Amino acid sequence: MIRLPVGPRNPLRALGVRLAAAAALVLFVVILVYADRDGYRDVTGDELSLLDCAYYAVVSLSTTGYGDITPVTHEARLVNLILVTPARLLFLIILVGTTLELLTEQYRSAARLSRWSKTLKDHVVICGYGTKGRSAVGALLESGFDAKRIVVVEPDPGAVRQANAAGLAVVEGSATRSSVLREAHVKEAKAIIIATNSDEASVLVTLTARQLTAGRVRIVAAAREAENAPLLKQSGAHHVIVSSATAGRLLGMCTSAPPLIDVVEDLLSAGQGMALAMRSARRDETGSSPRDLSDVVIALVRRGNVVALNEPEAARVETGDMLVYIR
Repeated sequence: MIRLPVGPRNPLRALGVRLAAAAALVLFVVILVYADRDGYRDVTGDELSLLDCAYYAVVSLSTTGYGDITPVTHEARLVNLILVTPARLLFLIILVGTTLELLTEQYRSAARLSRWSKTLKDHVVICGYGTKGRSAVGALLESGFDAKRIVVVEPDPGAVRQANAAGLAVVEGSATRSSVLREAHVKEAKAIIIATNSDEASVLVTLTARQLTAGRVRIVAAAREAENAPLLKQSGAHHVIVSSATAGRLLGMCTSAPPLIDVVEDLLSAGQGMALAMRSARRDETGSSPRDLSDVVIALVRRGNVVALNEPEAARVETGDMLVYIR
């Protein structure tokens, strides 16, 4: 099931307000009729009780009008003309308006979903919206990636609500199922990020994604244990990030070189301090040394390969190079 982000409107609250207004109208008419119950006649000849007044209010406002209770005095008929009839019209407007709004909302949702499916292309699919998935989304947004081009695949209803609240489209279901990944349009995606809670699930999702995309879409997977990284690569992942090994290296930094951990945390924290970024080399930078540029360049990406600055190939910037720098 695809769930698109919605605005602050709450359809249940709007329906509750309409129902409360309809109930208030019924109560208003009941009070009017009961206050002037001597001006009404029942076919049985009995005096009107509170229940009779409620019955008359409901059948009058709903335009059923059985005629078993009728206003007979001039005062009662005047009240019906001035107050009950407008209340009847307002009651109908509330009921019909609620029905039309629900039908319109269904049509609007279907139209939004159809438009979303037709325009979705070159997007990023995030499989899993846990800690790793949310961090991946944050990194994408920090780099300027459009939130409308991010699709989350998540089976947990709580995480689905969080992703929708963050303005993200969500396909609710398990990413291990090919039908769910098809709903996320993985074939037209730019990349697939697999951030599930277990390495076993990551392997299965990777295999399913590779089968659907035939290897044409870049797959990036997270692994808890380093021993599972080769298995993920054999399953079709182009890049594997080992979270336990990365955490271990950071812990080692805290002991051997404490200031370095502050620098790394600053680089990895979204929206503050320093950040790693990548851009294309400008024409006026071609032929220059990466060390002489205004940006602090730490590596080059040339024809898909990372070239460190201490390598001879990185002595000069070439046309088509991508610059990895600290922003």
